[in-house]
Amino acid sequence: MSEDLAETLQHPLGSGFGHGSTAREVIDGIDLAGKAAIVTGGYSGLGLETVRALVSAGAEVTVPARRTEHAKEVLAGAGLGDTVTVEEMDLADQDSVKAFAQRYMAGHGSLDILINNAAIMASPEERVGPGWEAQFATNHLGHFTLVNALWPALSASGNARVVSLSSTGHKLSPIRFEDINFATGYDKWRAYGQAKTANSLFAVELDRRGREFGVRSFAVHPGGIMTELQRHLPKEEMVAAGWMDGEGNLREGFKTPEQGAATSVWAATSPALAGKGGVYCEDCDIANPTDKDSPLARYQGVDAHAIDKAEAGKLWDLSAELTGINAFA
Repeated sequence: MSEDLAETLQHPLGSGFGHGSTAREVIDGIDLAGKAAIVTGGYSGLGLETVRALVSAGAEVTVPARRTEHAKEVLAGAGLGDTVTVEEMDLADQDSVKAFAQRYMAGHGSLDILINNAAIMASPEERVGPGWEAQFATNHLGHFTLVNALWPALSASGNARVVSLSSTGHKLSPIRFEDINFATGYDKWRAYGQAKTANSLFAVELDRRGREFGVRSFAVHPGGIMTELQRHLPKEEMVAAGWMDGEGNLREGFKTPEQGAATSVWAATSPALAGKGGVYCEDCDIANPTDKDSPLARYQGVDAHAIDKAEAGKLWDLSAELTGINAFA
């Protein structure tokens, strides 16, 4: 097996960056001129800072958005209105995702960077499509279909990277294959945990399938950041969780949006990751497996169930069956 196809160890590289690094710092000196990128959710929070960094390096960035006019207003306000293309897409609507992919490929020969950044978190119980649980359907199945529908463009790059945003939320639940849609006993945090585990497992299996075509895949934990992702959470719940005090002051360790975007940008562009993939990253490096004896086990490292190769393959097959799309079939 060539070095480029060899298995990447789930172990830090010593990247030189860390918890406090910003997106602008990790992309400094990297030239993305002539490169095409897509960032889902690229008009708020981490996504906006991710787009800002990619544009600063010369990339041509497209932002698919459910609310296109809102996205255009935000990007224009950030000084990016003339440099970023906004297209309509709703991740919870499979037909919308496929239509966006078809439009994109009609105007682009290849795609070099795809950052699956958009997500919903701890939302009230909701069903989309044929009765799918909304967090799993939006965070995972929407992006699964997007990647498979864009596969001709990704494989045409010859050196593409796909970055999927997971989180330490993956520690809250493995994939519940016996009841993936929470037909009984919906729990918003377990549903979020399952979706974030799915994002990580998707990166593992996509990398296995895509590496021989020059497409490498990474899962990323961006860190704790206060963004619109928390819109479903009342302040009282965040205080009880220890995220902030009663006055709304964030606990030590939370990142700014630009710091939170750094690991996504690093995974998408770092030369240190050439020939690597299929791993979970945090703080601008490949993460260690979780040390279950550590007092920080809930917040650091990746749990075994989120990088399990057999589970990753099983999830891929189920996702292909549910969505009816599989670029590798």
